[in-house]
Amino acid sequence: MKFLNCFALTLTIIGAINWGLIGFFNFNLVSFLFGSTSWLSRIIYMLVGLCGLYMIKFYGPSLQDE
Repeated sequence: MKFLNCFALTLTIIGAINWGLIGFFNFNLVSFLFGSTSWLSRIIYMLVGLCGLYMIKFYGPSLQDE
């Protein structure tokens, strides 16, 4: 489970950095590296989205502590 948590966190951070680049500089790193319409880009976007959903589970314990 530790691997899955680290993998999800890493992909979520990469996704956040990519969104930051898009917002600040209108530069999409994933499209630049893998092409805008390639199947590999779509897989990366899907994995980042799934990892973002998975990371929601980490709100549970931290919100209960307060």
